[in-house]
Amino acid sequence: MKKLYFIVNPAARNGFCLEIWKKVEKELQNRNVDYQSYFTEFSGHAKEIAAQISKEVPKENKIVIAVGGDGTVHEIINGIINFPHIAFGFIPGGSGNDFSRGFCIPSKPDAALAAILKLVNYDGFLTDVGKISQIDSSENYFINNMGAGLDALISYEVNKSRAKGFLNRLSLGRLVYAYFLLKKLATYKLTTLEVRIDGQEISFVDSWFITVSNQPFYGGGMKIAPAAIMNDGLFDITVVHRLSRIKMLFVFVSVFWGKHIYFKEVKTYKGKSISIRSSAPIFVHADGEHIGCTPLEIELLEGALRVVTSMETQIDNLKGREMNEFQ
Repeated sequence: MKKLYFIVNPAARNGFCLEIWKKVEKELQNRNVDYQSYFTEFSGHAKEIAAQISKEVPKENKIVIAVGGDGTVHEIINGIINFPHIAFGFIPGGSGNDFSRGFCIPSKPDAALAAILKLVNYDGFLTDVGKISQIDSSENYFINNMGAGLDALISYEVNKSRAKGFLNRLSLGRLVYAYFLLKKLATYKLTTLEVRIDGQEISFVDSWFITVSNQPFYGGGMKIAPAAIMNDGLFDITVVHRLSRIKMLFVFVSVFWGKHIYFKEVKTYKGKSISIRSSAPIFVHADGEHIGCTPLEIELLEGALRVVTSMETQIDNLKGREMNEFQ
């Protein structure tokens, strides 16, 4: 059996993630599983730990498993992306857990652990990953999605807000996004986006945001890119522009069911090489984590990461449905 390395974010979900880990650890001990565990202590620590595990000698195949939320996933992905002998697993312990939704990982931690142990000797599902290059030469990788504009501003405000913790304790975490949308809606300054998708230049006047997706979900269950498939070699790109502030509320509500794509002000594209520039700098997020401002370049890295999940059946079913609809 491959050795398992768990990176636990004890602060995730207002500290409840630590209780999740205690139950997971008890099960590991009951099954006599060989594992090591590490606990994050500050922002960016999960990336450091993951990179250090990946560099350890000998370079046997390893599984690095996040126990936390999408922020923990993002950090660990950035720590292991350059090490092909590493596979990635996930036990949901955060408030959003969009990664588990998109990659068909059980939402209950005990079921997620059971799935990992069942697939422990499996090579892993190869998924695409996004690489973001910014003007200061910094690089960030994302597994779920990235965005620039209002959604990135809301993610920034949510992550530093005390309201997030309060609502999470009441199992009402989704409401924090709605709260900050209403708070920022009246004052948000629209910008012109200059976007290049696989060489095609497109200009969007009065833009609210652009999202580049590798899988369907973001923001705690919102279906921003309903048709996104994480191993098809293409990103799904969503742009919202020339939309009134009142109508923006309807678009926001419809995102939870993926129905926003039917608004004429919502444009969708597919591509693998994207650049984003704006008439004024706007916030940028990667997997919900603030990483700076525009301008930036995005590149798709095809099959760049191995994930411990039984995704093939779900992907084949989805592709089969799309083919039947096309025919």
